[in-house]
Amino acid sequence: MRRSSDLTPEIAEESAWWRDAVFYQVYVRSFADSNGDGVGDLDGIRSRLGYLELLGVDALWLTPFYRSPMADHGYDVADPRDVDPIFGDLAAFDRLVADAHEHNIRVTVDLVPNHSSDLHEWFQEALQAGPGSMERARYIFREGRGFDGSQPPNNWTSVFGGPAWTRVPDGQWYLHLFAPEQPDLNWEHPEVRADLERTLRFWLDRGVDGFRIDVAHGMAKPEGLPDMEIRVQAPGVLSDDVHDPRFDNDGVHEIHRMIRKVMDGYPGTMAVGEIWVKDDERFAAYVRPDELHLGFNFRLVEAGFDADAVRTAIEHSLAAVALSGTPATWTLSNHDVVRHVTRYGGGALGEQRARAMTLVELALPGVIYLYNGEELGLPNVELPDWALQDPTWERSGHTERGRDGCRVPIPWEGTSPPFGFSTAVNTWLPQPNEWDHLTAEAQLEDPGSMLSLYREALEHRKSNAGFAGEELEWYGAPAGCFAFRRKGGGLICALNTSGASVPLPPGQVLLSSGPMDGDQLPPDTAVWLV
Repeated sequence: MRRSSDLTPEIAEESAWWRDAVFYQVYVRSFADSNGDGVGDLDGIRSRLGYLELLGVDALWLTPFYRSPMADHGYDVADPRDVDPIFGDLAAFDRLVADAHEHNIRVTVDLVPNHSSDLHEWFQEALQAGPGSMERARYIFREGRGFDGSQPPNNWTSVFGGPAWTRVPDGQWYLHLFAPEQPDLNWEHPEVRADLERTLRFWLDRGVDGFRIDVAHGMAKPEGLPDMEIRVQAPGVLSDDVHDPRFDNDGVHEIHRMIRKVMDGYPGTMAVGEIWVKDDERFAAYVRPDELHLGFNFRLVEAGFDADAVRTAIEHSLAAVALSGTPATWTLSNHDVVRHVTRYGGGALGEQRARAMTLVELALPGVIYLYNGEELGLPNVELPDWALQDPTWERSGHTERGRDGCRVPIPWEGTSPPFGFSTAVNTWLPQPNEWDHLTAEAQLEDPGSMLSLYREALEHRKSNAGFAGEELEWYGAPAGCFAFRRKGGGLICALNTSGASVPLPPGQVLLSSGPMDGDQLPPDTAVWLV
């Protein structure tokens, strides 16, 4: 059982520490390689904890490191209670948690409850047992349509492209909303729920501080598995199509209540769900007092670099959590989306805008999720076809390039690949040669670097009284701009997305994302004032 005596005094404080925490997402394959195989691992993360403490983050979110055949780079889990040898072993995980706590950094891990790997022992048993068996009841097997059963049970499509059903030799079909190697579990089966509870307790007992729940709006399927309405482009997991029956079914909330009940027995732990829903009330349902502590909010990811769009995203996000009394969460990038330097235009313009949006994000009340490498200003990488590994590339018939471009290994030091990420010449995804100016080493002592901006902003956020208060007050502002104040703290954040300089709001400049123009706020710039 988790004991407060296992943790440092700062970590052991049993409180809702997560309500204003800054989390740092570690894409484990791409963070740091300790054994020279070109793939990041747990000991690699441990070797960089000093950097993360210097950056100023409160907690880590680790992507899956469990035993897996890696069809979807770990999100196809064969054993959720063990470490895949490519990342280390359980002893390495225990070392990482212990050392992170010594650095006063909490550790949260990914949970993948919607599906398992097709090499999970349960699915292999299901294939052997045949139709109608108890083993198959743990998954979603169905007879096909048509006189000979040769058509899928319904018209659902996979998020990764192609049909969401695969036929097995005895004629039945199994459901996989993602890759065929990721069969969906049947959450109406009591053994499925009992196994997740066992997994939760396994990692909580090892000292983890919480979970990020993958596809938290999935798991529960609609009764009868009805056909979906097919549009010009079939909706996927990132879709806001209200006609999509595959996600956000009411039965999912019973699952989250079970998860919360387990976690309430481990004080000081938390769970955040990946929730892709548009309606504020539907979002709020996931973060009720007996469900998830937090819900991932993707509105800033979806908003372009436009003051009106960003303000709308902020207001909707705050309205959604106001219905439940939980804090908002904010993120600009993650392992599934194009990095925001690239989304905002790429090059010097994209970097300038990314700096501005960093100050906007970090000025907001609630919880921050940073994605590894964003503090270095990393752009998306246009990888050659031969290097692509995301299952979307193959499943789409080479029409969708997938997510590899945001997952390229971190450049730490030096002037050429692998930039201190590994001793291997060839890393699992190739790094661009021109990243020498983006390494952590190159940026640490440069006061004008993206890394220095993050460090200074995070230090202010943690120590400055201006960041108190969970409500915002908006100022009048010129077209293409906005300014808001943190009620209770007094910090003012202003953003200019117009094409011309505008007068600054009243106050003393605390931090700006770029050079100022006297008492004017230049285009593509944000500023904090007190």
